[in-house]
Amino acid sequence: MSLLRAYIAMIDRLNYGVGRVIMYGVFAMMAVLLWSTISKFSEQPSLWTLEVAQFAMIAYFFLGGPYAIQMRSHVRMDLFYENWSMRKKAAIDAVMVFCLLFYLGVLLWGGLSSTAYSLGHFGSNPLGFFVDLATGEKDLGTLERSRTIWRPYLWPIKTIMCVGVFLMLLQGLSELAKDILRLRGETI
Repeated sequence: MSLLRAYIAMIDRLNYGVGRVIMYGVFAMMAVLLWSTISKFSEQPSLWTLEVAQFAMIAYFFLGGPYAIQMRSHVRMDLFYENWSMRKKAAIDAVMVFCLLFYLGVLLWGGLSSTAYSLGHFGSNPLGFFVDLATGEKDLGTLERSRTIWRPYLWPIKTIMCVGVFLMLLQGLSELAKDILRLRGETI
């Protein structure tokens, strides 16, 4: 049980720190959108602002997700849940975490495949590609770019999405560990 507590403390501290930093990303997005508005009124519209604002929102959403899970600020159906005992809530949450972990696992696999594609890997084994890339056995291929007029590279935002999903997966495991401790009658 001390191992579970150490894992919870480490992951919660990591995701709390990332979440507290990334929550200010909304101001970066607002600044980009403000610049977009100003540039349109000065009749010199910027082509990059909409896409940068979208990328900022994606980063905000994916990197803020683990923090939202940790703070229990995600959407929850409280019709029956609020009236249940702490033990029953922990049991239901433990079952539901498995659904979340499955979904996040599929999402991470798809994200890794998409990120590998954006780095020039067109095969079916993205993990092998990343291992070969890290060991120097493979080089980057043709990097994927957006189809807009600005044409930014897509691998940075896809990497951020994968990191965010991975952090959500770790936070989901932390929530499962908390539920296990609650089912055992321990306080967290």
